[in-house]
Amino acid sequence: MRVEYQLLQQQDTSERSPAPPGSRRKPNPKIVANNLRFSFLCLVVSASMLIFLFLIYTDSFHPIVDSIAGKLGYHEKTYAVVVDAGSTGSRVLAFEFHRGYLDGRLVLDYELFKHSKPGLSAFADRPADGAATIEKLLQEAKAVIPEAKWKDTPLVLKATAGLRLLKPEQAEGLLQACRDLFKQSGFLVNDHSVEIMDGTDEGIFSWFTVNFLLGKLNGRNTVAALDLGGGSTQVTFAPKDVSQTPLYKDFMHKVPTFNSYVDVFTNSYLGAGLMAVRHAVFTNGVPEGQKNLVSECVNPIVKNKLFRYGAEQFNVTGKDNPRATAENPEVDYEQCAALVRKKVLPTLKPKPVTLKQHEISAFSYFFDRAIETGLVDVSVKDISLDRSNLMIYWDPIQGGETTVGNFITRSREVCAEANTDQPFMCIDLTFISVLLEEGYGLKPKTPLKLYKKIDGHEISWALGCAYNILTSRKNSQP
Repeated sequence: MRVEYQLLQQQDTSERSPAPPGSRRKPNPKIVANNLRFSFLCLVVSASMLIFLFLIYTDSFHPIVDSIAGKLGYHEKTYAVVVDAGSTGSRVLAFEFHRGYLDGRLVLDYELFKHSKPGLSAFADRPADGAATIEKLLQEAKAVIPEAKWKDTPLVLKATAGLRLLKPEQAEGLLQACRDLFKQSGFLVNDHSVEIMDGTDEGIFSWFTVNFLLGKLNGRNTVAALDLGGGSTQVTFAPKDVSQTPLYKDFMHKVPTFNSYVDVFTNSYLGAGLMAVRHAVFTNGVPEGQKNLVSECVNPIVKNKLFRYGAEQFNVTGKDNPRATAENPEVDYEQCAALVRKKVLPTLKPKPVTLKQHEISAFSYFFDRAIETGLVDVSVKDISLDRSNLMIYWDPIQGGETTVGNFITRSREVCAEANTDQPFMCIDLTFISVLLEEGYGLKPKTPLKLYKKIDGHEISWALGCAYNILTSRKNSQP
Protein backbone atom coordinates (compact mmCIF):
# COMPACT_ATOMS: atom_id res chain seq x y z
CA MET A 1 0.00 0.00 0.00
CA ARG A 2 2.79 2.42 0.91
CA VAL A 3 4.63 1.61 -2.31
CA GLU A 4 1.44 2.19 -4.32
CA TYR A 5 0.93 5.64 -2.70
CA GLN A 6 4.49 6.66 -3.58
CA LEU A 7 4.03 5.61 -7.18
CA LEU A 8 0.86 7.62 -7.46
CA GLN A 9 2.60 10.61 -5.92
CA GLN A 10 5.49 10.34 -8.39
CA GLN A 11 3.02 10.06 -11.27
CA ASP A 12 1.23 13.21 -10.18
CA THR A 13 4.53 15.08 -9.85
CA SER A 14 5.61 14.04 -13.32
CA GLU A 15 2.36 15.31 -14.78
CA ARG A 16 2.99 18.79 -13.30
CA SER A 17 6.67 18.96 -14.22
CA PRO A 18 7.82 21.65 -16.73
CA ALA A 19 7.29 20.91 -20.38
CA PRO A 20 10.36 19.85 -22.32
CA PRO A 21 12.29 22.62 -24.07
CA GLY A 22 10.74 23.63 -27.41
CA SER A 23 7.26 22.51 -26.51
CA ARG A 24 4.36 25.08 -26.14
CA ARG A 25 1.89 25.12 -23.29
CA LYS A 26 -1.70 25.43 -24.36
CA PRO A 27 -3.16 28.77 -23.11
CA ASN A 28 -6.00 28.70 -20.67
CA PRO A 29 -9.11 29.98 -22.59
CA LYS A 30 -10.63 31.47 -19.44
CA ILE A 31 -7.54 33.57 -18.67
CA VAL A 32 -7.29 34.76 -22.28
CA ALA A 33 -10.93 35.89 -22.29
CA ASN A 34 -10.43 37.82 -19.05
CA ASN A 35 -7.36 39.56 -20.45
CA LEU A 36 -9.20 40.57 -23.61
CA ARG A 37 -12.10 41.98 -21.63
CA PHE A 38 -9.73 44.00 -19.44
CA SER A 39 -7.83 45.37 -22.47
CA PHE A 40 -11.08 46.34 -24.17
CA LEU A 41 -12.29 48.06 -21.02
CA CYS A 42 -9.02 50.04 -20.79
CA LEU A 43 -9.38 51.04 -24.45
CA VAL A 44 -12.96 52.25 -23.93
CA VAL A 45 -12.02 54.26 -20.82
CA SER A 46 -8.99 55.83 -22.55
CA ALA A 47 -10.98 56.72 -25.65
CA SER A 48 -13.76 58.23 -23.52
CA MET A 49 -11.26 60.36 -21.63
CA LEU A 50 -9.65 61.57 -24.85
CA ILE A 51 -13.03 62.44 -26.36
CA PHE A 52 -14.04 64.29 -23.19
CA LEU A 53 -10.79 66.26 -23.10
CA PHE A 54 -11.14 67.08 -26.80
CA LEU A 55 -14.69 68.31 -26.33
CA ILE A 56 -13.66 70.53 -23.44
CA TYR A 57 -11.36 72.43 -25.78
CA THR A 58 -13.85 72.76 -28.62
CA ASP A 59 -16.50 75.45 -28.90
CA SER A 60 -19.26 72.97 -29.69
CA PHE A 61 -19.12 71.52 -26.18
CA HIS A 62 -19.17 74.84 -24.30
CA PRO A 63 -22.84 75.69 -24.98
CA ILE A 64 -23.90 72.26 -23.71
CA VAL A 65 -22.07 72.67 -20.42
CA ASP A 66 -23.17 76.31 -20.14
CA SER A 67 -26.79 75.33 -20.62
CA ILE A 68 -26.56 72.75 -17.85
CA ALA A 69 -24.75 75.20 -15.57
CA GLY A 70 -27.38 77.86 -16.23
CA LYS A 71 -30.23 75.51 -15.32
CA LEU A 72 -28.43 74.69 -12.10
CA GLY A 73 -28.09 78.39 -11.26
CA TYR A 74 -24.34 78.76 -11.79
CA HIS A 75 -24.54 81.73 -14.19
CA GLU A 76 -23.56 85.06 -12.70
CA LYS A 77 -24.82 87.91 -14.86
CA THR A 78 -22.67 90.88 -15.79
CA TYR A 79 -23.74 93.99 -17.70
CA ALA A 80 -22.35 96.87 -19.76
CA VAL A 81 -23.98 99.92 -21.35
CA VAL A 82 -22.51 101.61 -24.43
CA VAL A 83 -23.80 104.81 -26.04
CA ASP A 84 -22.84 105.20 -29.69
CA ALA A 85 -22.95 108.94 -30.39
CA GLY A 86 -22.84 108.80 -34.18
CA SER A 87 -23.00 111.51 -36.78
CA THR A 88 -26.64 110.90 -37.74
CA GLY A 89 -28.06 109.56 -34.48
CA SER A 90 -27.37 108.25 -31.00
CA ARG A 91 -27.85 104.64 -29.94
CA VAL A 92 -27.77 102.91 -26.60
CA LEU A 93 -26.88 99.23 -26.32
CA ALA A 94 -27.25 97.44 -23.00
CA PHE A 95 -25.57 94.03 -22.91
CA GLU A 96 -26.13 91.10 -20.56
CA PHE A 97 -23.37 88.48 -20.40
CA HIS A 98 -22.42 85.52 -18.28
CA ARG A 99 -19.01 83.87 -18.04
CA GLY A 100 -18.59 80.45 -19.61
CA TYR A 101 -18.54 77.67 -17.05
CA LEU A 102 -15.51 75.91 -18.54
CA ASP A 103 -13.21 78.73 -19.67
CA GLY A 104 -14.60 81.95 -18.18
CA ARG A 105 -15.12 83.64 -21.54
CA LEU A 106 -17.98 86.12 -21.87
CA VAL A 107 -21.14 84.70 -23.41
CA LEU A 108 -23.72 87.18 -24.72
CA ASP A 109 -27.24 86.46 -23.47
CA TYR A 110 -29.26 89.58 -24.23
CA GLU A 111 -28.96 92.95 -25.90
CA LEU A 112 -31.12 96.07 -25.81
CA PHE A 113 -30.87 98.43 -28.78
CA LYS A 114 -32.59 101.84 -28.88
CA HIS A 115 -31.79 104.87 -30.99
CA SER A 116 -32.74 108.50 -31.47
CA LYS A 117 -32.20 111.16 -34.12
CA PRO A 118 -30.53 113.54 -34.80
CA GLY A 119 -27.00 112.89 -33.58
CA LEU A 120 -25.19 114.86 -30.87
CA SER A 121 -23.40 116.98 -33.46
CA ALA A 122 -26.76 118.57 -34.36
CA PHE A 123 -26.70 120.19 -30.91
CA ALA A 124 -23.27 121.76 -31.33
CA ASP A 125 -24.46 125.08 -29.89
CA ARG A 126 -26.97 123.55 -27.45
CA PRO A 127 -25.05 120.96 -25.40
CA ALA A 128 -27.72 120.67 -22.68
CA ASP A 129 -30.30 119.68 -25.29
CA GLY A 130 -27.90 117.13 -26.71
CA ALA A 131 -27.33 115.58 -23.27
CA ALA A 132 -31.11 115.41 -22.79
CA THR A 133 -31.39 113.05 -25.77
CA ILE A 134 -28.79 110.79 -24.17
CA GLU A 135 -30.64 110.84 -20.84
CA LYS A 136 -33.75 109.41 -22.54
CA LEU A 137 -31.67 106.55 -23.93
CA LEU A 138 -30.18 105.83 -20.49
CA GLN A 139 -33.67 105.40 -19.09
CA GLU A 140 -34.20 102.62 -21.61
CA ALA A 141 -31.04 100.87 -20.38
CA LYS A 142 -32.04 101.21 -16.75
CA ALA A 143 -35.32 99.47 -17.50
CA VAL A 144 -33.56 96.21 -18.44
CA ILE A 145 -30.70 96.14 -15.90
CA PRO A 146 -31.48 95.31 -12.24
CA GLU A 147 -30.97 98.40 -10.11
CA ALA A 148 -28.78 96.45 -7.73
CA LYS A 149 -26.35 95.93 -10.62
CA TRP A 150 -26.10 99.58 -11.75
CA LYS A 151 -23.13 100.44 -9.54
CA ASP A 152 -21.15 97.55 -11.04
CA THR A 153 -22.23 98.15 -14.64
CA PRO A 154 -19.75 100.19 -16.72
CA LEU A 155 -21.31 102.96 -18.79
CA VAL A 156 -19.46 104.62 -21.67
CA LEU A 157 -20.26 107.07 -24.43
CA LYS A 158 -18.07 107.02 -27.49
CA ALA A 159 -18.57 109.74 -30.07
CA THR A 160 -17.54 109.04 -33.65
CA ALA A 161 -16.95 111.09 -36.78
CA GLY A 162 -19.81 113.51 -36.16
CA LEU A 163 -18.02 115.10 -33.20
CA ARG A 164 -14.59 114.72 -34.79
CA LEU A 165 -15.75 117.09 -37.52
CA LEU A 166 -16.99 119.79 -35.11
CA LYS A 167 -14.94 122.68 -33.78
CA PRO A 168 -12.99 121.54 -30.69
CA GLU A 169 -14.87 123.86 -28.33
CA GLN A 170 -18.24 122.65 -29.64
CA ALA A 171 -17.29 118.99 -29.26
CA GLU A 172 -15.94 119.54 -25.75
CA GLY A 173 -19.12 121.34 -24.69
CA LEU A 174 -21.22 118.35 -25.71
CA LEU A 175 -18.88 115.87 -24.05
CA GLN A 176 -18.85 117.80 -20.77
CA ALA A 177 -22.64 117.94 -20.69
CA CYS A 178 -22.70 114.16 -21.09
CA ARG A 179 -20.05 113.70 -18.37
CA ASP A 180 -22.19 115.65 -15.93
CA LEU A 181 -25.15 113.46 -16.85
CA PHE A 182 -23.20 110.24 -16.40
CA LYS A 183 -22.02 111.19 -12.90
CA GLN A 184 -25.64 111.25 -11.79
CA SER A 185 -26.65 108.07 -13.64
CA GLY A 186 -25.90 105.52 -10.92
CA PHE A 187 -23.79 103.45 -13.31
CA LEU A 188 -20.06 102.77 -13.00
CA VAL A 189 -18.15 105.62 -14.71
CA ASN A 190 -14.66 107.11 -14.70
CA ASP A 191 -12.74 109.96 -16.30
CA HIS A 192 -12.66 108.17 -19.68
CA SER A 193 -16.30 107.13 -19.83
CA VAL A 194 -17.22 109.96 -22.22
CA GLU A 195 -14.87 110.69 -25.10
CA ILE A 196 -14.40 110.88 -28.83
CA MET A 197 -13.42 107.41 -29.96
CA ASP A 198 -10.36 106.93 -32.09
CA GLY A 199 -11.19 105.65 -35.55
CA THR A 200 -8.82 102.72 -35.01
CA ASP A 201 -10.86 101.47 -32.05
CA GLU A 202 -14.05 101.87 -34.06
CA GLY A 203 -12.70 99.61 -36.79
CA ILE A 204 -11.27 97.00 -34.42
CA PHE A 205 -14.42 96.80 -32.30
CA SER A 206 -16.59 96.40 -35.42
CA TRP A 207 -14.34 93.61 -36.70
CA PHE A 208 -14.46 91.91 -33.29
CA THR A 209 -18.27 92.14 -33.17
CA VAL A 210 -18.80 90.50 -36.56
CA ASN A 211 -16.33 87.68 -35.97
CA PHE A 212 -17.56 87.15 -32.40
CA LEU A 213 -21.15 86.73 -33.56
CA LEU A 214 -20.12 84.51 -36.48
CA GLY A 215 -18.04 82.32 -34.15
CA LYS A 216 -14.83 82.88 -36.10
CA LEU A 217 -12.52 84.40 -33.50
CA ASN A 218 -10.89 81.06 -32.69
CA GLY A 219 -10.10 80.21 -36.29
CA ARG A 220 -7.76 81.42 -39.01
CA ASN A 221 -10.56 82.32 -41.41
CA THR A 222 -11.83 85.53 -39.87
CA VAL A 223 -13.90 87.81 -42.10
CA ALA A 224 -13.15 91.39 -43.12
CA ALA A 225 -15.42 94.09 -41.72
CA LEU A 226 -16.57 97.12 -43.73
CA ASP A 227 -18.41 99.74 -41.71
CA LEU A 228 -19.87 102.76 -43.50
CA GLY A 229 -20.97 105.56 -41.21
CA GLY A 230 -22.04 109.11 -41.82
CA GLY A 231 -18.70 110.85 -41.31
CA SER A 232 -16.17 108.08 -41.90
CA THR A 233 -15.74 104.51 -43.08
CA GLN A 234 -13.65 101.73 -41.54
CA VAL A 235 -11.91 98.74 -43.12
CA THR A 236 -10.56 96.00 -40.87
CA PHE A 237 -9.17 92.55 -41.68
CA ALA A 238 -6.43 90.11 -40.71
CA PRO A 239 -3.90 90.07 -43.60
CA LYS A 240 -2.84 86.61 -44.67
CA ASP A 241 0.80 87.69 -45.09
CA VAL A 242 1.75 91.03 -43.55
CA SER A 243 5.28 90.89 -44.99
CA GLN A 244 3.90 91.36 -48.52
CA THR A 245 2.24 94.65 -47.63
CA PRO A 246 4.78 96.95 -45.93
CA LEU A 247 2.41 99.90 -46.39
CA TYR A 248 0.26 98.35 -43.64
CA LYS A 249 3.06 98.62 -41.06
CA ASP A 250 1.67 101.67 -39.28
CA PHE A 251 -1.89 100.35 -39.35
CA MET A 252 -1.39 96.91 -37.79
CA HIS A 253 -2.71 96.10 -34.32
CA LYS A 254 -2.74 93.05 -32.08
CA VAL A 255 -6.32 92.28 -31.11
CA PRO A 256 -6.90 89.97 -28.14
CA THR A 257 -9.35 87.16 -28.77
CA PHE A 258 -10.37 84.40 -26.36
CA ASN A 259 -7.00 82.77 -25.76
CA SER A 260 -4.61 84.47 -28.18
CA TYR A 261 -4.07 87.50 -30.41
CA VAL A 262 -4.84 88.29 -34.04
CA ASP A 263 -2.83 90.79 -36.11
CA VAL A 264 -5.29 93.01 -37.96
CA PHE A 265 -5.09 95.94 -40.36
CA THR A 266 -7.54 98.72 -39.64
CA ASN A 267 -8.00 102.25 -40.82
CA SER A 268 -10.74 104.81 -40.42
CA TYR A 269 -11.05 107.08 -43.44
CA LEU A 270 -12.36 110.35 -42.04
CA GLY A 271 -14.41 112.28 -44.57
CA ALA A 272 -15.33 109.12 -46.50
CA GLY A 273 -18.61 108.60 -44.69
CA LEU A 274 -21.87 108.74 -46.61
CA MET A 275 -23.06 112.10 -45.24
CA ALA A 276 -19.58 113.62 -45.43
CA VAL A 277 -19.33 112.70 -49.12
CA ARG A 278 -22.76 114.11 -49.81
CA HIS A 279 -21.66 117.38 -48.20
CA ALA A 280 -18.37 117.47 -50.11
CA VAL A 281 -20.09 116.86 -53.45
CA PHE A 282 -23.02 119.22 -52.87
CA THR A 283 -20.77 122.09 -51.76
CA ASN A 284 -18.18 121.57 -54.48
CA GLY A 285 -17.10 124.96 -55.84
CA VAL A 286 -19.62 127.04 -53.89
CA PRO A 287 -18.78 129.87 -51.46
CA GLU A 288 -18.61 128.97 -47.78
CA GLY A 289 -21.88 129.60 -45.99
CA GLN A 290 -24.10 129.18 -49.04
CA LYS A 291 -27.16 127.13 -48.10
CA ASN A 292 -28.98 126.82 -51.44
CA LEU A 293 -27.08 124.28 -53.49
CA VAL A 294 -27.34 122.81 -56.99
CA SER A 295 -25.79 119.40 -57.67
CA GLU A 296 -25.06 117.30 -60.73
CA CYS A 297 -25.58 114.17 -58.57
CA VAL A 298 -29.26 114.97 -57.95
CA ASN A 299 -32.06 114.50 -60.49
CA PRO A 300 -33.20 117.77 -62.13
CA ILE A 301 -36.78 117.22 -60.99
CA VAL A 302 -35.67 117.48 -57.34
CA LYS A 303 -36.16 121.00 -55.98
CA ASN A 304 -34.99 122.39 -52.63
CA LYS A 305 -34.75 119.11 -50.75
CA LEU A 306 -33.53 119.49 -47.16
CA PHE A 307 -30.11 118.04 -46.35
CA ARG A 308 -28.76 118.16 -42.78
CA TYR A 309 -25.09 117.81 -42.05
CA GLY A 310 -24.12 118.21 -38.43
CA ALA A 311 -25.63 121.46 -37.19
CA GLU A 312 -26.03 122.84 -40.74
CA GLN A 313 -29.03 122.71 -43.05
CA PHE A 314 -28.98 123.00 -46.84
CA ASN A 315 -31.56 123.09 -49.61
CA VAL A 316 -30.44 120.97 -52.57
CA THR A 317 -31.73 121.15 -56.15
CA GLY A 318 -30.86 118.87 -59.05
CA LYS A 319 -28.75 120.35 -61.85
CA ASP A 320 -29.83 120.28 -65.48
CA ASN A 321 -27.61 118.29 -67.83
CA PRO A 322 -27.57 117.38 -71.55
CA ARG A 323 -28.77 113.83 -70.87
CA ALA A 324 -31.94 114.96 -69.10
CA THR A 325 -35.14 115.69 -71.03
CA ALA A 326 -38.59 116.77 -69.93
CA GLU A 327 -39.88 113.26 -70.64
CA ASN A 328 -36.92 111.47 -69.06
CA PRO A 329 -35.11 113.53 -66.41
CA GLU A 330 -32.00 111.77 -65.20
CA VAL A 331 -28.58 112.34 -63.67
CA ASP A 332 -25.50 112.34 -65.88
CA TYR A 333 -23.94 109.34 -64.19
CA GLU A 334 -20.42 109.79 -65.57
CA GLN A 335 -20.33 113.43 -64.53
CA CYS A 336 -21.54 112.56 -61.03
CA ALA A 337 -19.12 109.62 -60.68
CA ALA A 338 -16.19 111.82 -61.75
CA LEU A 339 -16.99 114.32 -59.00
CA VAL A 340 -17.39 111.57 -56.42
CA ARG A 341 -14.00 110.12 -57.40
CA LYS A 342 -12.44 113.55 -56.99
CA LYS A 343 -13.75 113.85 -53.44
CA VAL A 344 -13.41 110.26 -52.23
CA LEU A 345 -10.29 108.62 -53.64
CA PRO A 346 -7.76 111.06 -52.13
CA THR A 347 -9.07 110.20 -48.64
CA LEU A 348 -8.35 106.47 -49.00
CA LYS A 349 -4.74 106.15 -47.92
CA PRO A 350 -3.42 103.55 -47.56
CA LYS A 351 -5.53 101.61 -50.00
CA PRO A 352 -6.49 98.18 -48.58
CA VAL A 353 -5.02 96.31 -51.54
CA THR A 354 -5.35 92.79 -50.06
CA LEU A 355 -8.93 93.17 -48.87
CA LYS A 356 -10.04 91.19 -51.94
CA GLN A 357 -8.40 88.04 -50.51
CA HIS A 358 -10.96 87.83 -47.72
CA GLU A 359 -14.58 86.99 -47.17
CA ILE A 360 -16.23 90.39 -46.65
CA SER A 361 -18.99 91.41 -44.28
CA ALA A 362 -20.45 94.89 -44.72
CA PHE A 363 -22.97 96.74 -42.59
CA SER A 364 -24.39 100.14 -41.55
CA TYR A 365 -25.09 102.26 -44.66
CA PHE A 366 -23.93 99.44 -46.95
CA PHE A 367 -26.82 97.36 -45.63
CA ASP A 368 -29.33 100.21 -45.47
CA ARG A 369 -28.90 101.31 -49.07
CA ALA A 370 -28.99 97.74 -50.34
CA ILE A 371 -32.29 97.14 -48.56
CA GLU A 372 -33.80 100.41 -49.74
CA THR A 373 -33.01 99.75 -53.40
CA GLY A 374 -33.88 96.06 -53.53
CA LEU A 375 -30.34 94.66 -53.75
CA VAL A 376 -31.13 92.45 -50.78
CA ASP A 377 -34.58 90.98 -50.28
CA VAL A 378 -36.38 91.49 -47.00
CA SER A 379 -38.18 88.60 -45.38
CA VAL A 380 -41.84 88.83 -44.41
CA LYS A 381 -42.04 88.09 -40.69
CA ASP A 382 -45.77 88.14 -40.13
CA ILE A 383 -49.02 88.96 -41.89
CA SER A 384 -52.02 90.12 -39.90
CA LEU A 385 -55.47 90.64 -41.42
CA ASP A 386 -58.29 92.57 -39.81
CA ARG A 387 -61.40 94.29 -41.11
CA SER A 388 -59.70 97.54 -42.01
CA ASN A 389 -56.07 96.85 -42.70
CA LEU A 390 -53.72 94.26 -44.05
CA MET A 391 -50.64 94.63 -41.87
CA ILE A 392 -47.38 93.19 -43.17
CA TYR A 393 -44.48 93.11 -40.75
CA TRP A 394 -41.18 92.61 -42.52
CA ASP A 395 -37.92 91.76 -40.90
CA PRO A 396 -34.74 92.63 -42.83
CA ILE A 397 -32.39 91.69 -40.01
CA GLN A 398 -31.12 88.52 -41.63
CA GLY A 399 -29.38 90.54 -44.32
CA GLY A 400 -28.30 88.83 -47.47
CA GLU A 401 -25.61 88.63 -50.12
CA THR A 402 -24.92 90.74 -53.17
CA THR A 403 -21.87 91.71 -55.23
CA VAL A 404 -19.89 94.86 -55.95
CA GLY A 405 -21.14 94.63 -59.54
CA ASN A 406 -24.75 94.70 -58.37
CA PHE A 407 -24.09 97.94 -56.51
CA ILE A 408 -22.56 99.43 -59.67
CA THR A 409 -25.45 98.32 -61.88
CA ARG A 410 -28.08 99.52 -59.44
CA SER A 411 -26.38 102.90 -59.05
CA ARG A 412 -26.66 103.51 -62.80
CA GLU A 413 -30.30 102.43 -62.78
CA VAL A 414 -31.20 104.68 -59.84
CA CYS A 415 -29.46 107.68 -61.38
CA ALA A 416 -31.52 107.17 -64.52
CA GLU A 417 -34.79 107.18 -62.58
CA ALA A 418 -36.85 110.22 -61.57
CA ASN A 419 -37.48 109.61 -57.88
CA THR A 420 -38.34 112.46 -55.54
CA ASP A 421 -38.99 110.04 -52.65
CA GLN A 422 -35.30 109.10 -52.55
CA PRO A 423 -33.72 112.33 -53.84
CA PHE A 424 -30.16 111.47 -52.73
CA MET A 425 -30.07 107.77 -53.57
CA CYS A 426 -28.19 108.40 -56.81
CA ILE A 427 -25.23 110.02 -55.08
CA ASP A 428 -25.28 107.47 -52.25
CA LEU A 429 -25.09 104.43 -54.55
CA THR A 430 -22.57 106.13 -56.84
CA PHE A 431 -20.36 106.79 -53.84
CA ILE A 432 -20.66 103.22 -52.55
CA SER A 433 -19.83 101.84 -56.02
CA VAL A 434 -16.75 104.06 -56.43
CA LEU A 435 -15.64 103.26 -52.88
CA LEU A 436 -15.84 99.49 -53.31
CA GLU A 437 -14.49 99.13 -56.83
CA GLU A 438 -11.94 101.93 -57.18
CA GLY A 439 -11.23 102.81 -53.58
CA TYR A 440 -10.93 99.29 -52.16
CA GLY A 441 -9.90 97.58 -55.40
CA LEU A 442 -12.69 94.97 -55.38
CA LYS A 443 -13.74 93.30 -58.62
CA PRO A 444 -17.40 93.50 -59.70
CA LYS A 445 -17.90 89.79 -59.02
CA THR A 446 -16.69 90.10 -55.41
CA PRO A 447 -19.42 88.85 -53.05
CA LEU A 448 -20.51 91.00 -50.12
CA LYS A 449 -22.38 89.62 -47.13
CA LEU A 450 -24.59 92.39 -45.78
CA TYR A 451 -25.75 92.36 -42.19
CA LYS A 452 -27.81 94.37 -39.79
CA LYS A 453 -28.03 91.68 -37.14
CA ILE A 454 -26.53 88.24 -36.55
CA ASP A 455 -28.48 85.82 -34.34
CA GLY A 456 -30.63 88.73 -33.23
CA HIS A 457 -27.70 90.91 -32.16
CA GLU A 458 -26.99 94.30 -33.69
CA ILE A 459 -23.87 94.69 -35.81
CA SER A 460 -22.14 97.55 -34.07
CA TRP A 461 -18.73 98.39 -32.69
CA ALA A 462 -20.51 98.72 -29.32
CA LEU A 463 -20.44 94.97 -28.64
CA GLY A 464 -16.68 94.80 -29.20
CA CYS A 465 -16.28 97.84 -26.96
CA ALA A 466 -18.36 96.29 -24.17
CA TYR A 467 -16.43 93.02 -24.39
CA ASN A 468 -13.14 94.91 -24.21
CA ILE A 469 -14.24 96.88 -21.12
CA LEU A 470 -15.44 93.83 -19.21
CA THR A 471 -12.43 91.64 -20.03
CA SER A 472 -10.04 94.48 -19.17
CA ARG A 473 -11.73 94.90 -15.79
CA LYS A 474 -11.47 91.17 -15.07
CA ASN A 475 -7.80 91.04 -16.05
CA SER A 476 -6.97 94.06 -13.89
CA GLN A 477 -8.59 92.59 -10.78
CA PRO A 478 -6.21 90.93 -8.32
